[in-house]
Amino acid sequence: MPTLSYQGTCALITGASSGLGAEFARQWAERGADVVLVARRLDRLETLAEDLRKKYGVAATPLAADLAAPGAGAALREALDARGTIVQTLINNAGFGSHGAFLEQDPAEISRMIQLNVGAVADVTRAFLPQLTAEGRGALVTVASTAAYQPTPAMAVYGATKAFVLSLTEALAYETRGSGLRVLAVSPGPVDTEFFDVVGTRDAMVGNVATPADVVAATRRALEGRRTPPSVVAGLGNRLSARAAQLAPRRLALAAAGRALKA
Repeated sequence: MPTLSYQGTCALITGASSGLGAEFARQWAERGADVVLVARRLDRLETLAEDLRKKYGVAATPLAADLAAPGAGAALREALDARGTIVQTLINNAGFGSHGAFLEQDPAEISRMIQLNVGAVADVTRAFLPQLTAEGRGALVTVASTAAYQPTPAMAVYGATKAFVLSLTEALAYETRGSGLRVLAVSPGPVDTEFFDVVGTRDAMVGNVATPADVVAATRRALEGRRTPPSVVAGLGNRLSARAAQLAPRRLALAAAGRALKA
């Protein structure tokens, strides 16, 4: 497989207004990639884009979009086609979680979480995958979670959406083998971002808290190796926990997750 390209390529990053998305944008731009920054908060995207242009001399395009809206992937592809922008790397980072019993959660919030964490990932990926495989010199990255490796009481929907993301990405890694595209699902544990402000509690912070720079660096290491694995868990402690959850009887893994998340 050819080495991962940065210089002279363009990376499309969703959820780029803060946290992991902004860090993906910084590290790709630092290595010479142009970036397209997608999120709902245009003011933040514009500030980040200006910073990246000044620091790294790359093209940085902010695009405000609600990826939970139907047809968001096709609309995004159409907007970039109109600009003549060709994407070599897609980083699916947009998503959010919530904490609490499923029965007590707002049905509208549940629907939006599924649409953003699951629907938008599939939609945007399907819209750009033909271009990514035709170019064959970049990457498809999806941000999953250690929550994908076992059921997560008190975060039932979030964990289920990340299990979908992990499974889809690993399957696409197999389907696109030989194209030159590097396909990777990265599963961090808790990360020091706004994620837990949206969740509304620190009870969901299970394990050592990483920085966005830690997670993006782990992603790059996996992508830049001679053979990119279909998935990677960021952080040694998280890798051990995810492996233990896979090996343990399902009932025990479920009980352990329930206690950890204070379900």
